[in-house]
Amino acid sequence: MLRIPGRSAHAPDDNVLIGPLDLAARVDDALAVQALAFGLTDDEISVRRQIVLRHITYPGARALGATRDDGRLVGFVYGMPNSRAHWWSTVVEPYLYTRGQSGWLDDSFVITELHVLPRYQNRGVGRALITTITDSAEEPRSILSAIDIESPARGLYRSLGYQDLALQVQFPSAPRAYAVMGAPLPLRRP
Repeated sequence: MLRIPGRSAHAPDDNVLIGPLDLAARVDDALAVQALAFGLTDDEISVRRQIVLRHITYPGARALGATRDDGRLVGFVYGMPNSRAHWWSTVVEPYLYTRGQSGWLDDSFVITELHVLPRYQNRGVGRALITTITDSAEEPRSILSAIDIESPARGLYRSLGYQDLALQVQFPSAPRAYAVMGAPLPLRRP
């Protein structure tokens, strides 16, 4: 368990604890975080709920949560060893292949989702979640996708050693293009 202190000694409920998350049991809490952090509609939440519940059953899938002292979930990450048979891999493979990067789909731990409530962003919560989950990975590298814009999330990933592997990746029904990024493990520390 990792504790991230609150902003003030007068706000102990602002402390954040990073630890294992039973994602199946707390899927609605996690999706509420994702909805606020990522801007999801109710329809998108409904679809993602089924996806998350399916993903968490995959071999090697695991999740971590960032919770306040009162148990409220303020962030989460989940991922799994990548498989070329997974839907995500089948979508990104042609983009990676074109850039000579398709080998990244093998022997990689994929970060499937990482979200932190806006109030808790820029405090090291996202960094703690992603480094903690990848530190336990057996794979020598990690891959993920992020919206293909310059954003705080992309800045965080770059600071950890992720580099762009493919840009302007179009997922079916996603209105924005994504970038696929990869990093050797363990992730870089500041």
